[in-house]
Amino acid sequence: MDIQKLIGEYSGNARKASRKIAKADTNLKNKVLLDMADKIRNNAELIKSENKKDLVDGKEKGLTKALLDRLELNDKRINQMIQGLKEVAELTDPVGEITKTWKRPNGLTVSKMRIPLGVIGIIYESRPNVTVDAASLTLKAGNAVILRGGSEAIYSNRILGKLFQESLKDNGLPEEIIQIIPVTDRDAIKELLKHEESIDLIIPRGGEGLIRFVVENSRIPVLKHYKGVCHVFVDDDADLEVAVAVAYNAKVQRPAVCNSMETLLVHEAVAEKFLPKLDKLYLEKGVELRGCEKTRAILPRAKEVTEEDYYAEFLDLILAVKVVKNIDEAIEHIAEYSSDHTESIITKDYNKAGKFLKEVNSSTVLVNTTTRWSDGFELGLGAEIGISTSRLHSYGPMGLEALTIEKFIVLGNGQIRG
Repeated sequence: MDIQKLIGEYSGNARKASRKIAKADTNLKNKVLLDMADKIRNNAELIKSENKKDLVDGKEKGLTKALLDRLELNDKRINQMIQGLKEVAELTDPVGEITKTWKRPNGLTVSKMRIPLGVIGIIYESRPNVTVDAASLTLKAGNAVILRGGSEAIYSNRILGKLFQESLKDNGLPEEIIQIIPVTDRDAIKELLKHEESIDLIIPRGGEGLIRFVVENSRIPVLKHYKGVCHVFVDDDADLEVAVAVAYNAKVQRPAVCNSMETLLVHEAVAEKFLPKLDKLYLEKGVELRGCEKTRAILPRAKEVTEEDYYAEFLDLILAVKVVKNIDEAIEHIAEYSSDHTESIITKDYNKAGKFLKEVNSSTVLVNTTTRWSDGFELGLGAEIGISTSRLHSYGPMGLEALTIEKFIVLGNGQIRG
């Protein structure tokens, strides 16, 4: 297959199709999304059958249990995809929204209006539900999208893309509004990243290696996050029952995702009481601990932590633990090692909570709850296109609004500039 020709056709067709979807009214876009939800429900067994091919291949390739979990489309996750499509359909359409208006002394009325970005390329790994999230959000925001999923999910992505294109065609819209690159050759990614004349933005989702590869090879602007090194700080004024529940959930519930906790910081005043309680639960799940000297004095089973561990996104049942003197040391540690993704404080002290919220500048900062909530769907965005740790037009979980930009519109009555 001629990769250069294939990607050239995909990008050119996407540019043409983007003009059609940019003009589509809200009702039509919602109709496509709801039709897609019906197609997923009616073809659930077919989707699981295609997904099973990916799972079989993944096991043969030696994927870890955590990565296989990310890859699996079971009934629960299929229902979540359906619900996500319905929620995106219910969201207010941002296209055409006037976000701000002001009047100049010369009588000109200046406003800012939301418009689609145009054509978006999304490169991602493992989770085939990303195909539905990405397609639904880009479509609702009036964009065309080219999707390149990981080779490990090729069968799942193809069937989902086929169903989306059927929904577009059934509603009189070009199928090229949503395109799945059908090949697993990595040269397809390199070629895609060259087409700055047709593609307006690249969003990579996956491991640090993939994202750095995209950034290094792209001629197109990239909205990215390299990794999710997320922290939970247990303060000396914490409710320890809450702290145990949060620290357990943040690490164990789905360890292979970017919003799972990778480093636990514990105030020295509560460490001896708190850590053994938590460790009983961690032992049952096989969590490996890598701790500082004070941590190892309390939990002898912990391995010695290294500097590299504090920077690491383990994506596994491994956790770095550090006992700190106070909230200032915790904040300083986060500033040094965080990837600007998500951080949480557990405390009953209002002032300390406020200090943490103000001084920690990661894209999502929480109080008395798990880092696992740093997710577009869970935060009410309907679905999530990704999490940006680039301090550009979007920071944090990216929903519908993040897939638009603003243009200036100016109304006059004959004013000329002297």
